[in-house]
Amino acid sequence: MILTISTTHEPATDLGYLLHKHPDRTQSFDLAFGQAHVFYPEASSDRCTAALLLDVDSVGLVRGPKSRASLFEYVSDRPYVASSFMSVAIAQVFGTALGGRCRDRPDLVEEAIPLEARLSAVPSRGGVEMLRRLFEPLGYEVEAETHALDPEIPGWGESRYLTVTLRSEIRLGDLLRHLYVLVPVLDNRKHYWVAEDEVEKLVQKGEGWLSEHPDRDLIARRYLKHRRSLARLAVERLTAEDTPPEEEPAEPDEPDTDADREPRVGLHEQRMGTVLSVLRAERVRRVVDLGCGEGKLLRLLLKHPQFEEILGMDVSIRSLEIAKDRLNLDRMPEAKRNRIRLIHGSLMYRDDRLSGFDAAAVVEVVEHLDPPRLAAFERVLFEHARPAVVVLTTPNREYNVRFETLPEGELRHRDHRFEWTRSEFTDWAEGIAGRFGYSVRFLPVGPEDPEVGAPSQMGVFTRE
Repeated sequence: MILTISTTHEPATDLGYLLHKHPDRTQSFDLAFGQAHVFYPEASSDRCTAALLLDVDSVGLVRGPKSRASLFEYVSDRPYVASSFMSVAIAQVFGTALGGRCRDRPDLVEEAIPLEARLSAVPSRGGVEMLRRLFEPLGYEVEAETHALDPEIPGWGESRYLTVTLRSEIRLGDLLRHLYVLVPVLDNRKHYWVAEDEVEKLVQKGEGWLSEHPDRDLIARRYLKHRRSLARLAVERLTAEDTPPEEEPAEPDEPDTDADREPRVGLHEQRMGTVLSVLRAERVRRVVDLGCGEGKLLRLLLKHPQFEEILGMDVSIRSLEIAKDRLNLDRMPEAKRNRIRLIHGSLMYRDDRLSGFDAAAVVEVVEHLDPPRLAAFERVLFEHARPAVVVLTTPNREYNVRFETLPEGELRHRDHRFEWTRSEFTDWAEGIAGRFGYSVRFLPVGPEDPEVGAPSQMGVFTRE
């Protein structure tokens, strides 16, 4: 079982400072289940690779004075695949780096550098799709090599084991925390008993990223071995700081579904995760969030160095004040602070400050505008600001019948001026695209119902 971490940051050998492991030495560490070895297959100023190799004592794991191990446990795949053993090794061998500390180079700890992590064999219950669901919302470029159960017998199909490569420009501590949590989540198993102290580990390692992950509930459930009470406790703690916003529309209760399925992710989290994924896929660098509210999307954007300039605009001064406090702008490191601005403004008036951006996000905003004022909004955004990409979401009115607490005929929020059906949104969006020189594609947001579609609908406009 081997994990390699590589960088092309110059000088690349700074990786040794971050990991607290000298590139010229091979080090070994005793663990409860075997040994871990750290060495550097390459270490030059241009590229440096650190390797963490685990030698798991599979026989020792199942033997003991009271052992009643079955034959199955002796032929387990645990010694050969990245699993919860790898998480334990990361915590014990790279604990200082995992905690985001570096005495000799404290400035480097906070710097996002190009990193590549490779795991030679990862069991993924859910296949490549699950791998991408977990890592792509965090900004990783994901490569996965599948392996046949038996190359000599193709009819047996693919195994659940993947060789995984992850690339991103990210802080090393963040990479290690993501691996620590998500490797056992992929495996959907743990080699030790899960109790309440595991909730503390998940909250600690998930701080700053897990609460806003589109699959947060699934991650909590798998990490805690499907102990629902612990998963609920973890989610409550992760989201404790996210109090309901004063002016943000509240979504009605969603319909109950099969209790055996994975826990439901909130529609708001799914919406933000989908918008973020589209912006990352479009490889934009300068983004404006129109109607930014209290800054939830801004906070997600700030976590990704890809977004070099971020502008949040809202008509509500109170919302902007809350966004400033929640983003901790006054205490933010200068380099990060220089990437973001908050401005007061209206979508009804041409504003030169909105010009020159690669992309604009308009998340659940248009339904708050009076229909006669839509034409002004259209010209402000698509004619004057004219970003290369516009990502716009709005409720799907047809889905309202699935909200059990929403009276028939009512809109989802008292401030909504209208809500479009799917055909109405398509007609409006295609009209916009035709008039202002854009193409548009449509994406669902949230689980799709075969009869009424998804709860929210998204249009991605691309300037032609």
